[in-house]
Amino acid sequence: MNLARLAAERAATKGPIGVAVIGAGKFGSMFLSQAPTSPGLRINVIVDLDIERAKAACRNVGWDEERIAACDFTEDGAEAIARDDIEVVVEVTGNPAAGIRHALAAIEAGKHIVMVNVEADVLAGPALAARARAAGVVYSMAYGDQPALVAEQVDWARAAGFQVIAAGKGTKYMPEYHAVTPDDVWSHYGLDPARAKAAGMNPQMFNSFLDGTKSSIEMAAIANACGLAVPSDGLRFPPCGVDDLPTILKPKSDGGQLESRGMVEVVSSLNRDGSPVERDLRWGVYVVIEATNDYTASCFEQYGMRTDPSGRYGALYRPYHLIGLELGISVLSAALRGEPTGSTMSFRGDAVAVAKRNLKAGEKLDGEGGYTVWGKLWPADRSLAHGALPIGLAHGVTLDHDVAEGEAVRWSDVTIGDNQAVSLRREAEGLGSA
Repeated sequence: MNLARLAAERAATKGPIGVAVIGAGKFGSMFLSQAPTSPGLRINVIVDLDIERAKAACRNVGWDEERIAACDFTEDGAEAIARDDIEVVVEVTGNPAAGIRHALAAIEAGKHIVMVNVEADVLAGPALAARARAAGVVYSMAYGDQPALVAEQVDWARAAGFQVIAAGKGTKYMPEYHAVTPDDVWSHYGLDPARAKAAGMNPQMFNSFLDGTKSSIEMAAIANACGLAVPSDGLRFPPCGVDDLPTILKPKSDGGQLESRGMVEVVSSLNRDGSPVERDLRWGVYVVIEATNDYTASCFEQYGMRTDPSGRYGALYRPYHLIGLELGISVLSAALRGEPTGSTMSFRGDAVAVAKRNLKAGEKLDGEGGYTVWGKLWPADRSLAHGALPIGLAHGVTLDHDVAEGEAVRWSDVTIGDNQAVSLRREAEGLGSA
């Protein structure tokens, strides 16, 4: 609770923390909008494949021409990371291979890295985090995104002496969404396709939020950072409002829907008939905790906590997350405290590629949010035993065998050459789920 003070002291004594931002899309733009008023940090370089688009993004979020002129722009991530005036690298590309490449470069250069790129983190996070710890730099989740916010809630609960029963987020979900493609995604958001295109909205990216892939990736990241368990056959997405969190998200043995204590789960803002859930958590995050004794349970009641009927399970939630607007917290924490705002510690959850329809040999997979596969959350042990292909490697590869709708694609179903992303993935797998 003293980051603002530490940031002000840092700015007054040594100057602001130098930051490189790699990727000036929506998340990056939200961070850029806050940078001018964030104490103790300064964006010295922005990396993007389209420099003019990056400058336009800066203007769009309120930067004046003087500030734009004072910032450098480049297409070369390695060049930006190597600069002497950079302490923290913010990776916002969303591309798993690029994220791994940039993270490795930052670690080698002795720079802290804030990994907005959850796709890269779930693909190879255990290996990247282990390398960062060995190098003495911070490898961090991005505050403002759900995984970091959930990790914060889990840490709070454990530090206060509570047992974490469940943790996760809310989203808009229906079972049929798993088959949605970029062609029909806008109808589910209530948007006109032409207007969405004119606004520069990427249908494949938005579809990854709808078809369950992004939820699976984010819950895998949380499980891997917090040591939580993963449902054996993927997320159930139970319809649930905030008042019902402690009743629904408790173990089946106590009348809830969880396989066991200490699991990740996503709750839906829609009932299965399509009607809205009362007091939904579509934009928020939560943690369900259990009272440690009768006295603690009585305190829950005395202080107005909404509990399950037994009075022993309670929940805390945050109704909103502000994504890149909050990202400065991660930058300051890394540089001033040497602490991540959540970081991968083990390999417990994986997001595996599952066929959206019957796929034929010779078809090319198009990855997250596309026409061919969606990402399903599996326990890491199940993924490894099945030889399942991670969703992060399911883009641009051609099937050697048919894969039936609903089946997980295996490594043996495709031919992937040995590359940096594959190598780091294998390294992550070797670290196990301890």
